[in-house]
Amino acid sequence: MINLKGRDFLKLLDYTREEIEYLIDSAAKLKLEKKAGIPHKLHTGKNIALIFEKTSTRTRCAFEVAAYDLGMGVTYLDSSGSQIGKKETIADTARVLASMYDGIEYRGFGQNIVEELAKYSKVPVWNGLTNEFHPTQILADFLTIKEHFGTLKGINFVYMGDARYNMGNSLMVGCAKLGMNFTACAPEKYFPDKALVEECKKLAEVSGATLKFETDVKAATLGADVIYTDVWVSMGEPVEVWRERINDLSDYAVTKAVMQNAGERAVFMHCLPAFHDLGTTVGKEVGEKFGLEYLEVSDEVFESKQSIVFEEAENRMHTIKAVMAATL
Repeated sequence: MINLKGRDFLKLLDYTREEIEYLIDSAAKLKLEKKAGIPHKLHTGKNIALIFEKTSTRTRCAFEVAAYDLGMGVTYLDSSGSQIGKKETIADTARVLASMYDGIEYRGFGQNIVEELAKYSKVPVWNGLTNEFHPTQILADFLTIKEHFGTLKGINFVYMGDARYNMGNSLMVGCAKLGMNFTACAPEKYFPDKALVEECKKLAEVSGATLKFETDVKAATLGADVIYTDVWVSMGEPVEVWRERINDLSDYAVTKAVMQNAGERAVFMHCLPAFHDLGTTVGKEVGEKFGLEYLEVSDEVFESKQSIVFEEAENRMHTIKAVMAATL
């Protein structure tokens, strides 16, 4: 019997394969109940605090709706509504919030911040995104893959683009834990941290996963089940970074040719938001400056039948709900 009550959810490295699978299966069950109109107010009367030093559409909405479905109250604190790290230390913030709330979510910068929050909090702390890891996103991704293919074991998973930060790191860890074959497809300087790669290789030996790091797009994507990408410039980085990333990564954009090379079975995934056209302020600005119609993925792929990005986005809520339901 798996019991996660009182546990923090900071990174997948802290959880066993069985515990991760339990959360994915719990999310699937809660999703079926919601679709059937079956209430599951498992934590009525409890309250959670959401700290957002970086804004988000999916993460905020997922936590809030999931909390309401579980019967909880929510307080949202953005960078202007919290003194964390400015007038109040992280340790003091953790102790104050933990005295009033039953759980704390943090979305922001360094992993050290959410780890320190957890250290000084007497209630569960959940990582909504840090520079290094994004564990709730990976649960949603893996639930979506399992729904589509019926399994996770042995899935050929290719991450294209900048694999050095939270998404590349977390997807590599998740694949290594659950026996999925992970390939980072990028220029060498965009491969994940070497120390984390070595840790994941040990995990892969246990699960049967394979880890590959490939610069050739055709070789990396041939026969892939999942083609995954993310924006090339992380939140908070200066606009000047765009020139370097576009120069380095333009050959790694997900196009129709990439999907055809993978095969008809392949699906396209993206944690969103995506620069697949010029329909956003940033997308238009960057597109006009560099003469591009899209960045990391073409609109043709994004809107294709192979794209499951919106199923993936919905599953953010169901998997976050499973984490909160299990740990509170």
